Amino acid sequence: MSLKFTAEIIFWASATALIYTYAGYPALIALISALRPRKVRRSNFTPSLTIIITAYNEERALAAKIENTLALDYPRELTEIIVASDCSNDGTDEIVQSFHSQGVILHRQPQRLGKTAAQNAAVKNARGEIIVFSDATSLYEADAVRTIVRNFADATVGCVGGRLIYVDPADTHIGRGAKSYWGYETFLKRHESNAGSLIGVSGCLYAVRKSAYVPLYNEACSDFIIATKMVEQGLRAIYEPEAVCAEETNQRQDNELRMRVRVIAQTFTDLWNHRAMLNPLRSGLYGIQLLSHKVMRYFVPFFLLGLFAASAVLANYSTMSRALFMVQSFGYMCGAISWLLENFGVRSRLLALPHYFVLANVASVIAMFQFLRGERYARWEPIR
Repeated sequence: MSLKFTAEIIFWASATALIYTYAGYPALIALISALRPRKVRRSNFTPSLTIIITAYNEERALAAKIENTLALDYPRELTEIIVASDCSNDGTDEIVQSFHSQGVILHRQPQRLGKTAAQNAAVKNARGEIIVFSDATSLYEADAVRTIVRNFADATVGCVGGRLIYVDPADTHIGRGAKSYWGYETFLKRHESNAGSLIGVSGCLYAVRKSAYVPLYNEACSDFIIATKMVEQGLRAIYEPEAVCAEETNQRQDNELRMRVRVIAQTFTDLWNHRAMLNPLRSGLYGIQLLSHKVMRYFVPFFLLGLFAASAVLANYSTMSRALFMVQSFGYMCGAISWLLENFGVRSRLLALPHYFVLANVASVIAMFQFLRGERYARWEPIR
């Protein structure tokens, strides 16, 4: 087999995988969503609920978060608020206790085991029929909880994810890249929900039937795997775009990289532990969604590497291949330049997207090697 022929096979295989991941799958899920939508029966009812705010050393944001939660448009007598402190050693616990007279409950973990363990313990103590999970830095619109809860009138719904809006007050290129990426993810969430079920929710705002909640292992990425836990029970995880919360993006590339590596590494663990769900013969459309949205996405760096290497070889044989190699080189160069400029505080709107694209794919590679080496995440540190 000649070098040229081998390069052509690698080129077309990599190009096909990339096109399917970024365009083919979104088109497929949007088509299924349009032709065969699964409706949700909604009703204005008000079950009892527990709002769980998980926190580790969140003294900077927690008071504002609790005040925001207390101001929600939901009957106060039906609302329980628990702050699950994962052995915080700053003023987090004292802030929670200052709201004790308003009914806010502090659950302090006896041992620091991570966010998911803290959530499990808080759910065990919760009295509400519906559990709403939140981060300490997420601020809800007043009707967010009321809007999200109405979806549980449908008995097939086990989990509901709200809409996260990222804000970037400092107008950073990391923030701009994150918002562009999240816009793409939101498009997929909307259509995946309409087609059947989400494969994951935003940890900032999602709700679960307590009767359907399954305690998760400590290393789990809870807001990802919770959807699979619903599907395993014959339930759905759906998207409610009118339930809105806001959160600031990371402003530094090192913080964003660390966050993405942690989340992707946890997701690899979840996918491996639930690998049977990747089989479409068992899980149907949901298996295709997991393979397309997660597995294929996390293998994009290798598709890109294959495309780049094949283009470099084929550049010696055709003008078109040479042009494609130049375009790829230019794109990576823009990402690298933006990465370097970030260290000097220089920002460029034009370079924000290639910068974030490179960062996201570097995170996938690092996370994959950490997973393969057996590294696991349970504890988390607030990134500000």
